[in-house]
Amino acid sequence: MSEQQPTPASGEVAAPYGSGSAPASATIKRIRTHHLAEMKARGEKVTMLTAYDMYTAEIFDEAGIEMLLVGDSASNNVLGNETSLPITVDELLPLTRAVAKTAKRAMVVGDLPFGSYQASPEQAYLTAVRFMKEGGAHCVKLEGGAEMAPVISKLVQGGVPVIAHIGFTPQSEHTLGGYRIQGRGAGAEKLLADAHAVQEAGAFAVVMEMVPADVAEQVSKELDILTIGIGAGAGCDGQVLVWTDAFGIRTGRMPKFVKQYADVRSVLLEGAKAYAADVKGGTFPDAEHSF
Repeated sequence: MSEQQPTPASGEVAAPYGSGSAPASATIKRIRTHHLAEMKARGEKVTMLTAYDMYTAEIFDEAGIEMLLVGDSASNNVLGNETSLPITVDELLPLTRAVAKTAKRAMVVGDLPFGSYQASPEQAYLTAVRFMKEGGAHCVKLEGGAEMAPVISKLVQGGVPVIAHIGFTPQSEHTLGGYRIQGRGAGAEKLLADAHAVQEAGAFAVVMEMVPADVAEQVSKELDILTIGIGAGAGCDGQVLVWTDAFGIRTGRMPKFVKQYADVRSVLLEGAKAYAADVKGGTFPDAEHSF
């Protein structure tokens, strides 16, 4: 293996790649596409979370998350929009750059926003190059199945690793009639066809969103490339969640597939209330916190 192994802490011995009880991916200095392929071959699950800033990137990287997605979901999780559609390339690039500069081990995925790649393979390539040159992304993600095969092929031929996204594709919510499960009944054949098409075009992974678990599992078994599920059951090779959903920042009704692992919002709220009370009560700053 050509990847340099991290220096073990004092008194610790790093397990060689692929050995020991710990996940083999934990010993990799930087996650690359071939590492992800090897993880699928071993049956080792892959983790992905969204990240939009340096602090979440640092925390998730330290936690061992293999892939950090700077998603167009920043539109409705950072910028205050109702959907992912309004965000632009120029708005996403600084977020991508912040995550890429911070993450030391995780693969950073730049999400191509709506309207920045659908016009032509040439448009898609120029956009993807910006994400890699200006944003520091290691790969890009785009939505669409067989219809996006020429775009994926163009990007891969130009040296851009690509993750495809099929099933429910949020950028097409108006065409799909809202947030609806995809791949049921006769739709399963289309999903399978889309999955094989993006693989043949050169994508190294595919996200499947809001599809029946049995269909997603079948796709995962048939494909050689990595499959990442969100609302697609446990049969995928990996999983992705929006971090503000998974850790309790966002309020309101959550999709069925979201599991909340922490209640960060409550911790921040209580901290902010305590700060406000101290300031208004004249107890902050006190002597300990003054020069």
